[in-house]
Amino acid sequence: MIAIIGGGPGGLTLARILHVHSIESVVYERDAGPDARTQGSMLDLHTDTGQAALRAAGLEQEFLAVARREGQDFRMLDHTGTLLLREDTPDDAPMLRPEIDRADLRDLLLASLPDGTVRWGSAFTHADGRLLHFADGTTAPYDLLVGADGANSRVRPLLTGTEPSYEGKVIVHSSIRDADRRQPELAEMVGRGNYWVFGPDRMLGAQRNGNGVIQVSISMRTAADVDPAAVTDLPGEWAPQFRRLLDACDEPFAVRPTYLLPIGLQWPRRSGVTLLGDAAHLMPSHGEGANQAMRDGLELAEAIAAHPGDSDAALEEYEQAMYARTAAVAKRSAEVAEMMSPPDAAQKVLRFFGAVE
Repeated sequence: MIAIIGGGPGGLTLARILHVHSIESVVYERDAGPDARTQGSMLDLHTDTGQAALRAAGLEQEFLAVARREGQDFRMLDHTGTLLLREDTPDDAPMLRPEIDRADLRDLLLASLPDGTVRWGSAFTHADGRLLHFADGTTAPYDLLVGADGANSRVRPLLTGTEPSYEGKVIVHSSIRDADRRQPELAEMVGRGNYWVFGPDRMLGAQRNGNGVIQVSISMRTAADVDPAAVTDLPGEWAPQFRRLLDACDEPFAVRPTYLLPIGLQWPRRSGVTLLGDAAHLMPSHGEGANQAMRDGLELAEAIAAHPGDSDAALEEYEQAMYARTAAVAKRSAEVAEMMSPPDAAQKVLRFFGAVE
């Protein structure tokens, strides 16, 4: 049996494409059910990664039916409120990086799996031999174990002692519910897609979700245990509309320190165990995490299908290709993270978009 730990985009994509190839798997997910928690912000799925995985999964049309072309809109300002760049997506623009709510993507993938594929409320703790152990005391056998359980993976220690390290930046986030009705002026200000504001020492971001929610965040280089008020208390030179945006948020701001795995991380080949997504290559969060996880799921499923009965050959093929691909992507993501770092991030981003010389 193929056991997948983690029911995020990568793990569910793997399970779905295995199913397309008539290969059974079980996804063990610690959440009590599909609605146990909110799924967070939007995802922009790229044609060669996330969308390629959905095509291989036979779910392209279902994806296009719920994806938001207008989510590709973009507005960029400085902290004084000066508009630096605006890109509005035409109604006939290609769906190169359309946005989809994480919850919609999860629902789409879950609906494509046979009943019982996902075992909810299964908090994996460890494995010994070929036996999985869960927090409730239950166990389950496996032939192939795939860690798709994110940054704090409990499968990763079976392969490497390397753990993520603090990047030096925190993201504090909250949201505005039913924004068009309750905060129409702010909703109009943010627009249909992404909204970036660059200040001397921090960046404010807002993003429209398909369910009427606006996600709001501020990123800043500081200690991991910072009081969120120290990040959301904007200095005096920031324009007042940005304070109004923060004040309109419905929940207290939560702090999320950002952690990274070393670029190009590899591990000694071990029979019957591998990793995908953030468990394997945690990188700066600039639109690649879910896309690379889904590409991992696609490539691993195809390798397993190409080597029936020989999981070692499948893992060798998958891991070598994954190492090369994700190391290059992680390097580019680190460069983007540096480009978007204060104090001169706005000018660097404008040069990247070709808006200034």
